[in-house]
Amino acid sequence: MTIFRRLIFIGIFLILNSIFLFPNNYKYAYLYNKLPFQMDEVPEPIFPETELSLSNYGGVGDGITLNTESFKKAIEALSAKGGGKLIIPAGVWFTGPIVLKSNINLHINKGAIILFSPDFKLYPLVNAIFEGLETRRCQSPISGVNLTNVAITGEGSINGSGQAWRPLKKAKVTDAKWKEVVNSGGALKEPGYWFPTVGSLKGANMSDMNVPRCEMTDSQWNAVKDFMRPVMISLTKCKNVKLQGVLFENSPGWNIHPLMCENVIIDGIFARNPAYAQNSDGLDIESCKNVLLVNSTFDVGDDGICIKSGKDAEGRKRARPAENIIIDNCKVFQGHGGFVVGSEMSGGVHNISVSNCEFLGTDVGLRFKSNRGRGGVVENIYIRDIYMLDIVTDSFLFDLFYGGKSASEALEDSSQNSNVTVIKPVTDETPCFRNIYVKNMVSFNARRAMFFNGLPEMNISNINLENVIISAQFGAELIESNGVKFKCVNISPIQGPAYIFRNVKNFSATELKFPTQMQQPLSIFGKETKNIELPFSIQNKNLVHMADDITNKEIQFSK
Repeated sequence: MTIFRRLIFIGIFLILNSIFLFPNNYKYAYLYNKLPFQMDEVPEPIFPETELSLSNYGGVGDGITLNTESFKKAIEALSAKGGGKLIIPAGVWFTGPIVLKSNINLHINKGAIILFSPDFKLYPLVNAIFEGLETRRCQSPISGVNLTNVAITGEGSINGSGQAWRPLKKAKVTDAKWKEVVNSGGALKEPGYWFPTVGSLKGANMSDMNVPRCEMTDSQWNAVKDFMRPVMISLTKCKNVKLQGVLFENSPGWNIHPLMCENVIIDGIFARNPAYAQNSDGLDIESCKNVLLVNSTFDVGDDGICIKSGKDAEGRKRARPAENIIIDNCKVFQGHGGFVVGSEMSGGVHNISVSNCEFLGTDVGLRFKSNRGRGGVVENIYIRDIYMLDIVTDSFLFDLFYGGKSASEALEDSSQNSNVTVIKPVTDETPCFRNIYVKNMVSFNARRAMFFNGLPEMNISNINLENVIISAQFGAELIESNGVKFKCVNISPIQGPAYIFRNVKNFSATELKFPTQMQQPLSIFGKETKNIELPFSIQNKNLVHMADDITNKEIQFSK
């Protein structure tokens, strides 16, 4: 055997040996097992071994000393050395805004709390994107733009002093809490709606869904600056991002907002806000690509885990979808939704996997929301092994008439529950939700099992449910839906039908289940209802109520 052949033989042996004896040691490889779409492994950020301590740059962790300059000096010094780990020792580190740099891991030790000052003057107005729109907001407590290799890790905590910024609704707190807050100062928009300052109230009165939509001078912006609550963690156009182990709490606005980032890993964090906190989303992943969210917990006053991609014309022009996102082993407690898409989804949402999650006492479990004017396509969403308890409204919701309120607030507003059918032309402003797959889901003690409320001009389509068990006060109601498929779905309502269809097309079901004592578990309405395929066993027992506008030819029973 020549030397050349020996080298080839040795090379092949080493390759095979590495494959069989040393399998892929990528920490998150298990997430890619049977993943239903193609997605590259998300790399972890890499940092130099250099370590610096905040206390070596004048930092004092007494909860009183303002450490803004110490953070700035330490980050600049570490950056000048090429990056590394900035260690925050145990203590309470009172500070103004922190601006991160590339190749820096902000590491918060056990016992360390970064406490942001409630002094609005420390947070200047900056150009930002909020709720999918270009606007101005106060500078975020922690921010970074166009960074590569950046992380926030450790076992400590970050507190955004959000109570100084947020408005408050009386209906969400005790009388004692309401009295305490109102007596602290501020201004009332109405008897039950308090704002921290007159400027904050003025900003609310001129804004559309928290964002002013008119041309404004610098002086006009400054007059309403207090209303421009920042997101607490703002990372924009960053690559190779990691958040791990830290408690993020009490944010002025949204808690964590990666925007137009690539290669993001979020592992083992806890995002927390009071249940009464306005716009206090736990995590908003907006127009990001290649994201892993695992082993994390959310307990907030708004959406828990939310996927976004820009709003209306601005979002469509940006044309950056949220795509290639894996979510696994997460818990959501209080919040408007457990897993949420929208309402700002104008740039599209594609290739999302959600698995092994628990939603415990959230307003909605799975929440898809949008409205006319958004445009965008949400598709290829794969959800499995989801378990819910005590859902306040709907276990599974499509709301294409979203009006800015939580599902529980919308229940109290009859104007948002109108079923009047108005068909509008399909344009680039028409949102589209399709190709969504849900498998192995159990929800116990919800108010309503499901509510699919599509647009008449663009039905939600190809929604697939398999092995689903839901017990609720009310059953599942499907409106303006096309191509929905149920396989082994069991709905047990306390009152009313188990299934209600209104203007549903091309529906099919196998093993459709409901309590045996129900006399008519299915009710079908709507002159646009077409091609409903039901199990043959239902026909034999005359279990279907059909409204006068439904013809027998539209209902088929198959064995």
